Amino acid sequence: MAAKRIEWWQKYGNIAQIGSALFAFLGFIAVIYQLNEIKNNNRATSARQVYLAYADVQFKYPLYADPDYAKLKAAGKETLSQYQAYVSYMLYACGEVLHAFPKDSEWESSCSYDVVDHLPFLCEKQQADHEFMKTFGLRTQQFVREEMARNGVAPPDCKVRKS
Repeated sequence: MAAKRIEWWQKYGNIAQIGSALFAFLGFIAVIYQLNEIKNNNRATSARQVYLAYADVQFKYPLYADPDYAKLKAAGKETLSQYQAYVSYMLYACGEVLHAFPKDSEWESSCSYDVVDHLPFLCEKQQADHEFMKTFGLRTQQFVREEMARNGVAPPDCKVRKS
């Protein structure tokens, strides 16, 4: 029986198929990478927008931004409910930026600076309503716990300890 002659294109055909498959695989990896980058960019943009909206609320309601918690409690239930909504918005904005920018310490510093004045309220709220903090993400809950510990805020008096 005569040996079957192999043409040049048959010899290199498999290499071309392997190359095409490898090129398609690399293209697939690039698409996944792009989708991940788009998701991260959208998260960052959304977090910035939420934080800017919070900054606007902070500007509009300085009574809540720099609170005298004793006066707010004395003002009545409606004022306290509005203050709770303000603090919730602040924590939501901080949760968004802490999630979107986990490696950027300036965002955490900014949130730490803002939350210190509200720690007495958060401490009392945790004592009175255990479910309140569960409405926020785990990262936000951890952040609040760390800030309370760092500032010496603990029941029963729930006061910020000056260092």
